Amino acid sequence: MSYGCGGHDHALSRRQMLGLLAGAAGGLLAPNVAQALRSKQRQVLMIWLDGGMSQLESWDPKPGTDHGGPFRAIPSSVPGVHVSELLPFSAKRVHQLAIVRSMQTKDNSHSIGVGRIQRGDPVNRGVEYPYMGSAIARLLDKGDSGLPPYVVIKPGSSGFLASDAGFLGGRYGALALGDGRPPIHLQGGISTELEEARQSLRRAADARYRQGRGDADVDAWEGCYDSALKLMRRKELFDESTVTRSERERYGSHPLGRHLLQARRLLEAGVLFVKVSSYHWDTHADNFAMHQELMPQIDRPFAALIDDLDQRGMLENVVVLLMSEFGRTPKINQRWGRDHWPEAWSLALAGAGIKRGVVVGKTTPDGSAVAENPYDIGHVFHTVFRAVGIKPEETFYKHNGQALAIARDDMGPIAEVLA
Repeated sequence: MSYGCGGHDHALSRRQMLGLLAGAAGGLLAPNVAQALRSKQRQVLMIWLDGGMSQLESWDPKPGTDHGGPFRAIPSSVPGVHVSELLPFSAKRVHQLAIVRSMQTKDNSHSIGVGRIQRGDPVNRGVEYPYMGSAIARLLDKGDSGLPPYVVIKPGSSGFLASDAGFLGGRYGALALGDGRPPIHLQGGISTELEEARQSLRRAADARYRQGRGDADVDAWEGCYDSALKLMRRKELFDESTVTRSERERYGSHPLGRHLLQARRLLEAGVLFVKVSSYHWDTHADNFAMHQELMPQIDRPFAALIDDLDQRGMLENVVVLLMSEFGRTPKINQRWGRDHWPEAWSLALAGAGIKRGVVVGKTTPDGSAVAENPYDIGHVFHTVFRAVGIKPEETFYKHNGQALAIARDDMGPIAEVLA
């Protein structure tokens, strides 16, 4: 997967990113803390655990069964609801969450499953639908935050993910912040007049290039430049001196904790959709040892994030979605691992428009199948859209003169989790 905005797949090299961002910090805006809270703009935070977190070692433990594993189930803050002992901090916040234990999707491969899940598994497979982040950017962005509407925080390099936008075009792609760091040369600066002259020249060159060509490449480049320029004007969002020691300690020193803290700051500033990606959850071998190491990396900062959003009043505006592309097999393989399992897995929601302290769905005693209320990813898209105030049955994309549903029209929201 590429993370750039040039070439056939809009790839952006480190050198190109340097050239793109150099000198773009002129004309800084004043800090605008908690803009989203004041405007009551709905926002979304997706926490993506790439590879597949085990539901049996998290939200749907089955201790004492043949394949339940070595970990206990512990009581949560909701009477009668238990979660894995690997989630001691999150267990105390279950009264703030909605847990869906009956996800039932189709693909057991990463290469197909990741894209299909994040696009909502559209019926029309011949059309490249947008990822959820690009969809929210298209449907909710009013351009009044002064920031890119869709930001990804992930391990690795920075860039622009034009492909996330699908048929919406590159302008709705994601600005990716590698390791949560600010764009390169953020501290540089030139005069406002010179910067405007540079951008006028760029726009003129783009307009000339666009003549007689398709719009996709130009839209991707313009989206890349515009997203970077918006973020360059808000360098205070990356000033670590404004983060207290207690905040760092509560979120933890590992990358996922730091990235979730940075995500909270971006949401406070008004970014519409932030996705935080964490990798290495594909535990085909040593599943139990791996989850014993991985789960604390999400448990503590997730609990801290929920607390912070609640204390700041932001849970009234921000939808939080914690998920993977599928779960793990109930059966333990010969390498003491769990393989891919889309047939029955779990996710968690919180925040705006979401009921608190509910558990939806049920799996069989051994966790191999959904026993009650199966839900597919299309239902999740309907649910998130509803939670942010979008009515999927009344809202459509326009593509090549055709009206396309923003979520599968043969599905609906998970009514039990909507407030």
